[in-house]
Amino acid sequence: MPGDEKLGQNYPNPFNPVTTIAYRVLQSGMVSVKVFDILGREVATLVNEQKSQGTYKVNFDASKLSSGVYFYQLAAPGVNQIKKMIVTK
Repeated sequence: MPGDEKLGQNYPNPFNPVTTIAYRVLQSGMVSVKVFDILGREVATLVNEQKSQGTYKVNFDASKLSSGVYFYQLAAPGVNQIKKMIVTK
């Protein structure tokens, strides 16, 4: 991930059914990565735990979700970022 970006764009995007999300934690603490539908409803929690400083990757399996636009959010000490992804069936 270039520069000071904390949340990378998922790859591949669009995807079916699995994608990878990379993120960077700049300081140790509680980290969560959650997925939301277009209406803002939480559909998945991918990470919800203490993490040390570093770069991480998590896979997201959307096989139980319908096609459409979804958003994923990184919440960690000093960062709160959201990106868009597209599920195709």
